[in-house]
Amino acid sequence: MNTHAARFLKLIKHPIKYRMFLLYKLPAAFFSGVRIVDADETECTVSVPFKWLTQNPFGSTYFASLAMAAELSTGVLAMMHIYKRRPPVSMLVIKMEANYFKKAVGKTIFICEEGKQISDVIEEIIVIGESKSTTVKSVGKNMDGEVVAEFFFTWSFKMKRL
Repeated sequence: MNTHAARFLKLIKHPIKYRMFLLYKLPAAFFSGVRIVDADETECTVSVPFKWLTQNPFGSTYFASLAMAAELSTGVLAMMHIYKRRPPVSMLVIKMEANYFKKAVGKTIFICEEGKQISDVIEEIIVIGESKSTTVKSVGKNMDGEVVAEFFFTWSFKMKRL
């Protein structure tokens, strides 16, 4: 693991620094209770609770709350791999697709296991000097291990001009 990735993981695993990051950069995630359960260089696990701020009128977790947690599970991996990178790299979601299989009526856990794919794309854009995108998957499961939803996020990466 590169030292910048290790430093990024240490930051997001720090309970106070992580919450401050959410409050300032992702306030909706902060107030809705989205939390990083675990993260390493290849995968990230994020939870979203079922509560008043995340519910819809039908007694389940609102789709946007699920999407927020799913995106964070992929975005943390992307942010980790571009953290303090030289040359700097920007990232942007350019597409999202979702499939819903079951009503989310409790805590939902999203896991993205595609950190290596993200890292490989970032390394490639550094070499070729052109932007590139990749689609990664995040799967959400309820506490019984049943798949609630799956999301596909297409991230675009581009070297910033200095």
